[in-house]
Order: sequence, then structure tokens, then C-alpha cells
Amino acid sequence: MKRFAALIDRLIYTRSRNSKLALIVDYLKHTPDPDRGWAIAALTESLDFPAVKAGTVRALLATRVDEELFRLSRHFVGDTAETAALLWPEKPLPFRGGVGVGHVDGAQPVEPPPAATREQSSQVSLPSPKGEGGLSVSEAVDALASATRSDAPAVVAALLDRLDADGRYALLKLALGGMRVGVSARLAKQAFAQAFGVPVDDVEELWHAIPPPYAPLFAWGEGRAERPDLADVAFFRPFMLAHPLEDATVDLADYAAEWKWDGIRVQIVHGGGETRIYSRGGEEISGAFPELVTAFDQDAVIDGELLVRGDAQGGEAASFNALQQRLGRKTVSKKMLADYPAFVRVYDLLAAGGDDLRGLPWTARRRRLEAFVPRLAASHFDLSQVIDATDFDDLAERRAGARDAAIEGVMLKRRDAPYVAGRRAGLWYKWKRDPLTADCVMMYAQRGNGRRASFYSDYTFGCWSEQGELLPVGKAYSGFTDEELNWLDKFVRDNTLNRFGPVREVEKSLVLEVAFDSIHASKRHKSGLAMRFPRVSRIRRDKPAEEADRIATLLAMAT
Repeated sequence: MKRFAALIDRLIYTRSRNSKLALIVDYLKHTPDPDRGWAIAALTESLDFPAVKAGTVRALLATRVDEELFRLSRHFVGDTAETAALLWPEKPLPFRGGVGVGHVDGAQPVEPPPAATREQSSQVSLPSPKGEGGLSVSEAVDALASATRSDAPAVVAALLDRLDADGRYALLKLALGGMRVGVSARLAKQAFAQAFGVPVDDVEELWHAIPPPYAPLFAWGEGRAERPDLADVAFFRPFMLAHPLEDATVDLADYAAEWKWDGIRVQIVHGGGETRIYSRGGEEISGAFPELVTAFDQDAVIDGELLVRGDAQGGEAASFNALQQRLGRKTVSKKMLADYPAFVRVYDLLAAGGDDLRGLPWTARRRRLEAFVPRLAASHFDLSQVIDATDFDDLAERRAGARDAAIEGVMLKRRDAPYVAGRRAGLWYKWKRDPLTADCVMMYAQRGNGRRASFYSDYTFGCWSEQGELLPVGKAYSGFTDEELNWLDKFVRDNTLNRFGPVREVEKSLVLEVAFDSIHASKRHKSGLAMRFPRVSRIRRDKPAEEADRIATLLAMAT
């Protein structure tokens, strides 16, 4: 656990992507199985311990620390795991050579050895795994995985008692998730590929087919075993992604255009006698969409957009707000299936009948796709149509007028391009429609997490009702520069009216221009509206709050 804790500490204070990569490479090459597998699964949010939640830790800490002290500390620190790790009482240490260590009268505190500066930390080797002693990562995982809700507090307490503050922080991050150390799954896969000299595309495919702690993956990487055979596994293929189309224009003789639908990108795989649905990040979401699993019985792999019908009688795609009712559910009721019927608009065919089609150009895959989709149930699958635009100007005009509830923009795909993992320059472009904007009034602010734990960086904003009441319409925590964040944080502190735990109510005087992709009717919000991807576009210090937009204006934009 010491080595894992040191890795997390270094990653937190290392901004350089290449330095983070080097730290993970070093960890993977010099840490034994299964610790390294569990550690990398934790870094990429691939672990879940149902019996251990943040509430478990809060309740446990209340038995050891004054509740008000914890509340105030959590408010200041901004992270439950870090607060608990620092506040957890140390066990008194024994005497050594007559000098008291711990809570002994007259004892002098033992000074820790000089530590490397934060700037140097990414260049310093991690502690050697030899003779690490104490608690290993695999021991912690075994204990957390076998814990029940009734004995989880005792299990967590016993583990915390065996560790120092850094180890406790690492343990709690392992248990609760939400590492926030700037390590994406893609970066972890690249680190694995670099550590063992294997192709990153192979790592991408194997990663999602092999569960943690990835022993067969490490055996292959180190040359101790052949590449794992996935012939009978419904495994995930990495998605091909697009670059934003900024100033460049494209020739439609070279590129095909399709609508970019506003759902979630999914991959449906049938293999080894089973069907699985994967999200863009490779997370399996089959349980939330059982009707699609049942309906897809072809030996194939498709790439498409998961959407919800506008009505139960098979209408067009509804807004993303309707799809949200189905997302994140482990079980789905009959009523949910009837009220929000899911379907997939198919973009691409990656494999069929045992043949991998990804190396073919888009035109060849498209011909295969057009012949394949009619074999699927029309109630659950349809084909994403190519936009029949005469030239780029015609396409731009159609894009500008597209305000369908489920259209997000346009995709441009090079006709001779194979299907390759990740973003490759010049192959696919996404051309999102211009965002909508509204002038809103800041109402509440909350501290952020991680590096923003000391800043009020999450803002709830509202618009005026016809009765002159300010109603919340959204929340944003992006779109501003570091300089603007400093200004906004100072505004919140200088204009606080009330405090509600970590939330501050502010004077209703600051107007924010908020950009958002779309806005939809919502029964869950008092304003009756829900924004899609809101972000702060401008700080309107020049505009009086009473001149901010009305709810009626936003309702007119709603789709």
C-alpha cells in the first residue's frame, strides 16, 4: 500500500501528462501481481465495493472524531477521503530507546525525513516493493470486496488502523472511487503499452475483455503467455472518434455527412452466445437496456447512437432528457420500458459473421451496413441516413436549421477511411450546431473538488419568472479561465448572504452568459427546464440582474 499511496501522491502533484505516464510505467514494471492490477483498476474507476460508501466512512469517523470538527474540516478540504485520512486518530506508538513517540509526556515529535519537493516528485523513483510490509493493495481489495453492509465499518476501521495518513488516503480512494488524479483509462492503457512494448490498440481490446486484476494481460505483456484469445468473448472494440471541425472546410466528394444524434454512443456486440452493450468508455450497460440485448441476435458488432422514442408508438427520437430516465439503472420496470422505449440508430458495422471489417474503407463498410440493418428488428434498430447535401454551403445551411430535439450537429467521415481507434487527424470531424445562450443570475455557489477544493467554482444560476421570482435553470462548473475563477471566487466570498453546509447563497447581482447545447422541459425542476451541457460563456459585469432572461424566453427555446 505504501507504493500505491506514493503513486497517488505523485500523480496528484504532477501536471505533465508525460510525467504521469512515466510514473505509471514505473509502477507497472516494478510492482508484483496482483497489486499492480488492482491499483490500475482503481486509477481507472474500474472497481466497486457496494458495502462501502461515503456515508459508511462519515458514520465511522463520527465514532472517532468530533462531528462538528469533521463537518468543518470536510467543508474546508472538499474531499471526504482526504478529510477522513487526516482526522483518523493515530494509534499510539511504543517507546524507543527512552524517547517517547506518540502521546507521551515530555516527548519531542519525531521529524520526518526531508521529502522531495513537489516539483521534483515526478522525477523521484517510487518506493521499492521489496519488504514493503504492512497492508498490500490485494489484501485491502479482498477485505473490501468481502465486506457486508453490517460489517463494513469494522472492516474499514481495521484497515485504517494499519496505515499512516498517506496509506489511509489511498485506501479510502480505493474503496470510494473518484481518484481525480488526472489519469484517464486511455493514459493507463498507453502506460501499459509503453511499459511492456506492446501495441496500444491490442491493449485497448484486451483491457475490457479481462477483469481486474488483469493477470492474463500482464502475462502477455511480459512475454510469459500468448495473447489472450477473445474468439468466444463479446468483447469491446475501441471507438473511432472525431476531431472538431473548426476553421477547415471539407469537400463532400471526399467526405460523407450524417447527423450527429444527441444520445449516447454505444457498441453492441454478439459473440460467444451472448450480447453485450458497451458505452463509449467501455463500461457494460446491458442491464439498463434488456430489450436491446434480446433484440440483437446477429453475430456482429455495431456502432450507433442509443436514443429513446418520442412516444410509445414508435415516434422519432426524443430529447436527451428522456434518455436520462433510463441511464444508470441496474433494473428496468415494465413501465419504464413502455414509457421510454430505447432504440439504436446504427452508424457503422465493425464485424459480421466472424469477419473484422474495421480495416475496410467507410464506403465498403457502409454497403455492408445497409445490407445488414434490415436483418435487425425495426422496432429497436434503424440506419443513420447520409445527408444528401449538394455541397458544403448546402450542408452548412441544413446544419444551421437543424433544431430537432435529438440532433446535436453533423458528422463528416472520410469515405476511404478505415475504422481506427481514437482520434486520427483528417478522418472524422464533428461539426456541432452553434450553442444556445441565455443571460442568467448567479444564485448559489459551491466549492469544487480536487485542485478546486479551495475555490467556489460550481455555480447555480436562474432566470426570472413572470411573477418576478428567480428560479434555478442550471448549474455550471466550466467555461471560465483561471483568472476568471479567481474573480468569481472572490465575488462569492464578498457577497455571501447565507451558508448551507458547503453551499453559499449569494447576492442576486451577477449576470452570467451561459452557453448550452439544448434545453428541454423537465418536471423535476421548479423552473420546468433542464439544460444540456451548460457552461459559463461570459461574465456580464456590465448587465444589471433585472435584465437577465425570463423563463418564458428559455421555454421558447425548449425542444
